[in-house]
Amino acid sequence: MELDAREVAGVTVISVHAERIDAAAAIRFKDAMRAAIPGGPRRIVLDLGAVDFIDSSGLGAIVSVMKGLAEGQRLDLAALQPKVDKVFRLTRMDSVFAIHADLDRALGHHAI
Repeated sequence: MELDAREVAGVTVISVHAERIDAAAAIRFKDAMRAAIPGGPRRIVLDLGAVDFIDSSGLGAIVSVMKGLAEGQRLDLAALQPKVDKVFRLTRMDSVFAIHADLDRALGHHAI
């Protein structure tokens, strides 16, 4: 599972470079996320723009990462594709995570 982590205006942005987060990739995803998340209090935005499919194992992996965050850390989601967004809404995980339409909105850079 390939992830790209970078800092943007004090926020850690982690982009997933995979089309699927499913049962076959869930463990690799969790391990890669744990390695990418910095210590200390900070906001983390998970950019899921490249992910076109997520199953219950993938959803569980994202929840597991969120539950494993240190005190003061927060995980937000950005750029969910329609099928992925539907999974989050059907499972009511949209009430657990802050979900932003795109990365710019997640970072507070609203286009005019």
